Amino acid sequence: MQKIAIIGAGITGLTAAYELQQKGIDVTVFEASDRVGGCIKTIQQDGFLVECGPNSILETHPDVGKLVTRLGLAGNKLTPGTEAKNRFIVRNGKPIALPTSPQALLNSKAFSAKAKWRLLKEPFIKSKSNEQESLADFVVRRLGQEFLDYAINPFVSGVYAGDPAKLSTCHAFPKLYALEQEYGSLIKGAVKGAKARKKRAETASKDARMFTFDDGMEVLPKQLAGKLGDAVQLNTPVESIQMLDEGIWMVNRQEFSDVVLAIPAHAHPHLNTPFDLDLFSEIEYPPVASVSLGFNLNDFTHPLNGFGMLIPAVESRFSLGALFPSSIFSERAPGGMTLLTVFVGGARNPEWALMNQDEMLANVLEDLHKLLGLDGKPDFSHISIWPKAIPQYTVGYERFLNRMQDIETQFKGIHFAGHYRDGISVSNSIRSGIDVAEQITQQKE
Repeated sequence: MQKIAIIGAGITGLTAAYELQQKGIDVTVFEASDRVGGCIKTIQQDGFLVECGPNSILETHPDVGKLVTRLGLAGNKLTPGTEAKNRFIVRNGKPIALPTSPQALLNSKAFSAKAKWRLLKEPFIKSKSNEQESLADFVVRRLGQEFLDYAINPFVSGVYAGDPAKLSTCHAFPKLYALEQEYGSLIKGAVKGAKARKKRAETASKDARMFTFDDGMEVLPKQLAGKLGDAVQLNTPVESIQMLDEGIWMVNRQEFSDVVLAIPAHAHPHLNTPFDLDLFSEIEYPPVASVSLGFNLNDFTHPLNGFGMLIPAVESRFSLGALFPSSIFSERAPGGMTLLTVFVGGARNPEWALMNQDEMLANVLEDLHKLLGLDGKPDFSHISIWPKAIPQYTVGYERFLNRMQDIETQFKGIHFAGHYRDGISVSNSIRSGIDVAEQITQQKE
């Protein structure tokens, strides 16, 4: 018998199910909620298109584009406008354009002359990281405190909603860690590593093509679910996974040869299983609020001509940062209007993501007034609260990864997949689904 149970209809679970189904393997996807997609959720209201979760996909591996093409969605892809290459960082209360080239860095006001000189020393630093070094310590050691404060800290807030002092370099940013291990320098590695990435058919994040879909990110999970048809069972929670015999598992009164756990790690301990999942409750998932606001374009003194702005912790603002969705992609706001998405909370100030929404909105508007010259009130607003948003790959994260591997080794047919294991980006989650499907297929051959 070869029948696969997939728990969770997020992008990883759906991708794994689709890949297995394409190989003629019987799959059933169990989803507790009434919709597919997990944190990928798009809302269209009053002429605005709002992404409640991820805003776009970076095509860091060819498998991502191939999946989109196989699903018949290549014609629905939407790429950024030219302004999206502009990124802003707040320094001394003002958004400053981040440099996009070495020459631009020399002339940039985003970093002091001292920080730029410190950067030149990086190739000559001989020390190397260990598996227990935090990202903050790694960056200070190689690049200096100012680059931590005004480059890495806000970047980590924008990607992980996390704290660089807690995040593990080798687990949260494995490619960064690998550059130092292999080349002894980030700068040398960035140059020499380009050939190795090309050989592996990978693309660096800074060079990867970004895209979404004409009707938003939710197009992707909905298309996957449409292809899977009745294999996806909504409003069907799984409470237990029981082993009937070696290689035979009981899920919701059905027998399966394999079970893929593609739900968030914080949900694992709620399952009744013959193996202990309590450890995964210790994986941190800080809350994040996504505040989407529509304004008249003339309400801002800043032209909003970029991807968005990040706000370092040292600037002591309420917001983590903001995206300018209608400047990135077309058809995100009605004519003469603009759409912003502001992020609140995260590991920096988790309690702020769960505060009274009127108070939250007032604080966000104050930031927009002071940083972007806002003079007006929003014509549209939508707030999404994610009480457990993004898994934090903290120092010591290997204990969680080792536990997953131990369970998979001891209990034939159990598989872990998703953003808590293979990286937090949408591309990582897609690749995680593809990889677990390949593992299951190879084991059966």
